[in-house]
Amino acid sequence: QVQLVESGGGVVQPGGSLRLSCAASGFTLDSSHIGWFRQRPGQAREGIGCISKAGADPWYADPGEGRFTISRDNAKNTVSLQMNGLRPEDTAVYYCAADTGFGVCVLWEGEYDYWGQGTQVTVSS
Repeated sequence: QVQLVESGGGVVQPGGSLRLSCAASGFTLDSSHIGWFRQRPGQAREGIGCISKAGADPWYADPGEGRFTISRDNAKNTVSLQMNGLRPEDTAVYYCAADTGFGVCVLWEGEYDYWGQGTQVTVSS
Protein backbone atom coordinates (compact mmCIF):
# COMPACT_ATOMS: atom_id res chain seq x y z
CA GLN A 1 0.00 0.00 0.00
CA VAL A 2 1.37 3.37 -1.03
CA GLN A 3 1.37 5.93 1.73
CA LEU A 4 2.93 9.32 2.38
CA VAL A 5 3.25 10.65 5.89
CA GLU A 6 4.31 14.14 6.88
CA SER A 7 5.84 14.88 10.26
CA GLY A 8 7.57 17.72 12.06
CA GLY A 9 4.74 20.20 12.33
CA GLY A 10 3.92 22.06 15.51
CA VAL A 11 3.73 25.44 17.13
CA VAL A 12 6.65 27.83 16.69
CA GLN A 13 7.24 31.47 17.49
CA PRO A 14 7.67 34.03 14.73
CA GLY A 15 11.20 33.91 13.41
CA GLY A 16 11.60 30.29 14.34
CA SER A 17 12.32 27.27 12.18
CA LEU A 18 10.76 23.92 11.52
CA ARG A 19 11.82 20.98 9.41
CA LEU A 20 9.01 18.95 7.93
CA SER A 21 9.66 15.46 6.69
CA CYS A 22 7.79 13.39 4.13
CA ALA A 23 8.20 9.65 4.44
CA ALA A 24 6.92 7.00 2.10
CA SER A 25 5.88 3.41 2.35
CA GLY A 26 5.10 1.14 -0.54
CA PHE A 27 7.45 2.93 -2.93
CA THR A 28 10.70 4.84 -2.97
CA LEU A 29 10.56 8.60 -3.05
CA ASP A 30 13.56 8.89 -5.36
CA SER A 31 11.41 7.37 -8.13
CA SER A 32 8.94 10.25 -7.89
CA HIS A 33 8.77 13.98 -8.14
CA ILE A 34 7.85 15.31 -4.71
CA GLY A 35 5.91 18.48 -4.12
CA TRP A 36 5.22 20.47 -0.97
CA PHE A 37 1.95 22.34 -0.68
CA ARG A 38 0.16 24.19 2.06
CA GLN A 39 -3.35 25.30 2.83
CA ARG A 40 -3.72 28.38 4.95
CA PRO A 41 -6.97 28.93 6.88
CA GLY A 42 -9.76 29.93 4.56
CA GLN A 43 -7.57 29.72 1.47
CA ALA A 44 -7.01 27.30 -1.38
CA ARG A 45 -4.08 24.94 -1.27
CA GLU A 46 -0.96 26.41 -2.84
CA GLY A 47 2.32 25.01 -4.02
CA ILE A 48 5.53 25.81 -2.20
CA GLY A 49 8.08 23.93 -4.25
CA CYS A 50 9.00 20.59 -5.66
CA ILE A 51 11.97 18.40 -6.38
CA SER A 52 12.24 16.18 -9.40
CA LYS A 53 13.55 12.65 -9.32
CA ALA A 54 17.05 11.86 -10.49
CA GLY A 55 18.71 14.47 -8.37
CA ALA A 56 17.53 17.65 -10.03
CA ASP A 57 17.62 20.89 -8.06
CA PRO A 58 14.38 21.81 -6.33
CA TRP A 59 12.07 24.37 -7.87
CA TYR A 60 10.19 26.94 -5.82
CA ALA A 61 6.98 28.81 -6.53
CA ASP A 62 8.64 31.96 -5.20
CA PRO A 63 12.41 31.62 -5.64
CA GLY A 64 13.01 35.02 -4.16
CA GLU A 65 11.37 33.99 -0.96
CA GLY A 66 14.43 32.11 0.21
CA ARG A 67 13.05 30.89 3.52
CA PHE A 68 12.07 27.40 2.40
CA THR A 69 14.41 24.66 1.22
CA ILE A 70 13.48 21.25 -0.13
CA SER A 71 15.92 18.36 -0.01
CA ARG A 72 16.02 14.61 -0.40
CA ASP A 73 17.54 11.95 1.82
CA ASN A 74 17.37 8.87 -0.35
CA ALA A 75 18.97 6.69 2.31
CA LYS A 76 16.06 7.44 4.63
CA ASN A 77 13.48 7.55 1.82
CA THR A 78 12.40 11.01 2.91
CA VAL A 79 12.04 14.49 1.46
CA SER A 80 12.31 17.44 3.80
CA LEU A 81 11.03 20.99 3.82
CA GLN A 82 13.23 23.26 5.93
CA MET A 83 11.40 26.42 6.91
CA ASN A 84 13.25 29.35 8.44
CA GLY A 85 12.15 32.78 9.54
CA LEU A 86 8.58 31.63 10.02
CA ARG A 87 5.82 34.21 10.08
CA PRO A 88 2.25 34.05 11.38
CA GLU A 89 1.05 33.97 7.76
CA ASP A 90 2.90 30.68 7.30
CA THR A 91 0.33 29.06 9.58
CA ALA A 92 -1.17 26.29 7.50
CA VAL A 93 -1.55 22.58 6.98
CA TYR A 94 1.46 21.41 5.00
CA TYR A 95 1.24 18.50 2.58
CA CYS A 96 3.71 16.49 0.58
CA ALA A 97 2.67 14.75 -2.60
CA ALA A 98 4.26 12.33 -5.06
CA ASP A 99 4.08 12.48 -8.85
CA THR A 100 5.16 9.19 -10.42
CA GLY A 101 5.15 10.57 -13.96
CA PHE A 102 7.97 11.60 -16.25
CA GLY A 103 9.67 14.86 -17.01
CA VAL A 104 10.25 17.36 -14.25
CA CYS A 105 8.21 18.35 -11.25
CA VAL A 106 5.50 20.96 -11.52
CA LEU A 107 3.28 22.57 -8.90
CA TRP A 108 -0.03 21.59 -10.44
CA GLU A 109 -1.98 19.47 -7.98
CA GLY A 110 -3.54 17.38 -10.72
CA GLU A 111 -0.13 15.90 -11.55
CA TYR A 112 0.28 14.32 -8.13
CA ASP A 113 -0.76 10.72 -7.57
CA TYR A 114 -0.34 10.38 -3.83
CA TRP A 115 -0.84 12.80 -0.97
CA GLY A 116 -0.02 12.76 2.69
CA GLN A 117 -2.58 13.60 5.33
CA GLY A 118 -0.95 16.91 6.15
CA THR A 119 0.80 18.31 9.21
CA GLN A 120 -0.27 21.47 11.02
CA VAL A 121 2.19 24.32 11.39
CA THR A 122 1.17 27.17 13.65
CA VAL A 123 3.31 30.28 13.95
CA SER A 124 2.28 32.30 16.94
CA SER A 125 3.78 34.19 19.83
